[in-house]
Amino acid sequence: MALINVDVKYLDWLAAVYLSQDKVGIQEIRDGFDLHHDNYRKFGLPNRLIAKKFLFRIIFGGSAFSFAKDIEFRGCKLSINQWENVIEKFYMKYNGIREYHKKIIDIATTTGTLSIPTGRCWTFQIYRNKRGDLEWPITTIKNYPVQGLEADLMMVARVSLYNRIKHDPSILLINSVHDSIVLDVPQDKVEWTINIIKKVFEDVPSNFKKLFKIEFNLPFRGEISVGNDWGNMEEIT
Repeated sequence: MALINVDVKYLDWLAAVYLSQDKVGIQEIRDGFDLHHDNYRKFGLPNRLIAKKFLFRIIFGGSAFSFAKDIEFRGCKLSINQWENVIEKFYMKYNGIREYHKKIIDIATTTGTLSIPTGRCWTFQIYRNKRGDLEWPITTIKNYPVQGLEADLMMVARVSLYNRIKHDPSILLINSVHDSIVLDVPQDKVEWTINIIKKVFEDVPSNFKKLFKIEFNLPFRGEISVGNDWGNMEEIT
């Protein structure tokens, strides 16, 4: 038997770009652009890994203060003012994300509710923080729509994959966590299963439209690894 693991590429970013319809983000995803490499140069970050962590933190409401104090980013040696400059550069590049964040914060703080095109809906309440001040959960407001859409996309992929392999009891869908799906597959069926996974991911946009009656105008791509155990996984290009 062999393990097959497939990770969705840029799932958090994919969801954020779709919800905001940010033009730069859409083009970069469609082109297969290495946005982490480009962002670390444009934003003045020390390396690609920091740029990757920064991107996924900022779409969930990371602040200059949180970046400056976070132990994972201490190696950057950037002050709060410098982080504010990085965040401003981010929003200048991805202005659609800025406008989307403004929009959902306005809706949530005005109505107390927020929804996404797939039908998920949340309610929010003002609360008293540790200082005793009343405030809205801004980070949560930015987070929930992205996480909700991610769950819907992965559900579409999982169900489609299961429907294509369920006739063969020797192929087991054994796990799914956030952006990854794991299967246990006989050695002689690895290649066939990989081809099925690729087709499933290609079909996610059309299946998304069938289920939710709305367009998904971005490609859904995955990175596939195969091995006999977790310690010996190799990516399949």
